[in-house]
Amino acid sequence: MLGRMMAQAGRELIAEADLVVPVPLHRFRLWTRRFNQAAALAATIARQSKLPCAPQALARVKRTKQQVGLTRAQRAENLQGAFKVLPAMRPQIEGRRILLVDDVLTTGSTANAASRALLRGGASAVDILTFARVVTEA
Repeated sequence: MLGRMMAQAGRELIAEADLVVPVPLHRFRLWTRRFNQAAALAATIARQSKLPCAPQALARVKRTKQQVGLTRAQRAENLQGAFKVLPAMRPQIEGRRILLVDDVLTTGSTANAASRALLRGGASAVDILTFARVVTEA
């Protein structure tokens, strides 16, 4: 249901996308959680929009600390070098407009780091679709 809501809310971004890619978890975090919320949402969005989904296109190659409680600067530092498009996945990414899917956007550090990796991997553009946005008082 959440993925369907996201597909409806993000229809303008989806209309311009070539490929749906979820924000990956590091393999140890995936092993402990047994579930990647972003991947589940991305699969539903791809199905609803009839776009291909590439859950393996982006890899989390660095085990990072949990982001909860970190400042914006600490989050950015924590995610430095965390994501990479693996060489075998470059053909799926090159020249494509990517719709990057995540469950929650807090400071944007994860989305920024993942987007940079996709662009370095050859994506022509990256748009971000998230289910929730954390708003803090300034």
